[in-house]
Amino acid sequence: MNPGPRTLRLDGLRKSYRVGEASVEALKGVSLDVCRGEMVALTGPSGSGKSTLLNLCGLIDAPDAGNRELCGTAINGLDETRLTGLRREKVGFIFQGFNLVPVMTVFDNVEYPLMLLGVPPAQRREQVATALQRVGLEALARRLPDALSGGQRQRVAIARALIKSPALVIADEPTANLDSTTARQIVDLLHELAHERNASVVVATHDERMSSHCDRVLHLIDGELQ
Repeated sequence: MNPGPRTLRLDGLRKSYRVGEASVEALKGVSLDVCRGEMVALTGPSGSGKSTLLNLCGLIDAPDAGNRELCGTAINGLDETRLTGLRREKVGFIFQGFNLVPVMTVFDNVEYPLMLLGVPPAQRREQVATALQRVGLEALARRLPDALSGGQRQRVAIARALIKSPALVIADEPTANLDSTTARQIVDLLHELAHERNASVVVATHDERMSSHCDRVLHLIDGELQ
């Protein structure tokens, strides 16, 4: 694979949390570049800092020290309004717990990011139909999330992440608790997202079915990349 231009740059990120009266250093000077079209796996034991690093990559949280750059934009110093706009436009999220809105249909869940971006209704309907077709769920568009299997809900989450063609996709244990067939479908969808749509995908995983199909596998141990 010949990686494209750099999407994400992390330089010397540090992050600590208070646990009672103690301070726990979750990240200890992490630096990382991720290019367009690249799929990067983050592995490591529970408590190694993977979720903290994902939150920093996705602009959900801020580091105590260090610099971040997304699609050529320096993140340090941006106000919350600019951060929110950049996150909505450039970043897609796929969570282990799916994070679907239970009272909204499959169609409405996938459409929601486009509504936030102000995309016209006719264009939204066309894009959602295409996204659901890509993940094989067009027949379930009017179902509520509770009527779906875990694998189906994960595919809805992926459709929602890819609907706005994000530059960066953050995935947290996307194949956890899925059977082999469904996990393979999820791996294939994320692989397509990176290599065919030229997105950058950063995925935290304990699952070798996922990490073995990534372009790079990075190990995070005690807050440091190995």
